[in-house]
Amino acid sequence: MNDTMLSTVCLRDAEGELEARFMPGAGMLCCSLRHRGKELLAQNAGVETYVRRGKTMGIPLLYPWANRLAAFNYDVAGRAVVVPHDRTRVALDGNGLPIHGVIGGRLEWEPVRSSPVAADSLVARLSWNDARPELFEIFPFRHDLEYRAVLAANRLTVSVTVHASAEDYVPVAFGFHPYLSLPRVARESWQVQLPAMRHLVLDAQQIPSGPERVHAAQSFALGELELDDGFDQVAQGARFEVTAGGRVVTLELIEGYPCAQVFARRGGEFICFEPMTAPANALVSGSGLRVLAPGERLRATFAVSVQDGGGE
Repeated sequence: MNDTMLSTVCLRDAEGELEARFMPGAGMLCCSLRHRGKELLAQNAGVETYVRRGKTMGIPLLYPWANRLAAFNYDVAGRAVVVPHDRTRVALDGNGLPIHGVIGGRLEWEPVRSSPVAADSLVARLSWNDARPELFEIFPFRHDLEYRAVLAANRLTVSVTVHASAEDYVPVAFGFHPYLSLPRVARESWQVQLPAMRHLVLDAQQIPSGPERVHAAQSFALGELELDDGFDQVAQGARFEVTAGGRVVTLELIEGYPCAQVFARRGGEFICFEPMTAPANALVSGSGLRVLAPGERLRATFAVSVQDGGGE
């Protein structure tokens, strides 16, 4: 693992007392988000394990697919693709299924506007084409990506733009996996708010098998609950919140994310509100999958904000 891969870009919002750190050489991982010096992202097994093995932490980009595929092959836009059984490129879940796309350490982005010391924004780009066969074998669709992060007024906004810049039709199935954590407050006392959205039925391997019903907005104590639930029909502007210890952390789906996963492992000091451009397994099932025609662009944006509030 080289130093370039682990180098970070720091964004600071001095007025709002928020700081974010990104690793362009490791899949644009947001490895830290601190409010008044306190870490708001679960570190789990750490950066090096994420880079080498794809064990997620912080706020990782899941590309080119979010969550699981039901198989190692998919057929999209006239291309039959076989995902290689290569754990140095693609992580596997507990059932041996490919999960979260390409391991972050294989996705090196090029920052095009940043400061090595501090700034309030970062722009990075990545070209996905046959010049990088280790990526193209997994997702053989030529396109360009832009990642933009802006930190201001106690709010981190992240946008990813996919540009079908060549002659290929490009399926869009990526997402993010924010591990939100409230420091020094036991998760049993965290209050969670979810927006109205449609719950998806998941099979034993956590693959969507159909819709269940639309849930109204709900609020509950996390307590000892264990969650790993998929949703679609998520409205633009939908807000997910977790509150405790004098902080309210909100994730807002601003545009381009009609699906989400909510994940909280029993005993884990985190909750994940995962923005997704398509349901899990969309590359295989085709359900909810958008395919860009040559020349088309898609931008997907979410934001994490922090406010004072909630019980101490």
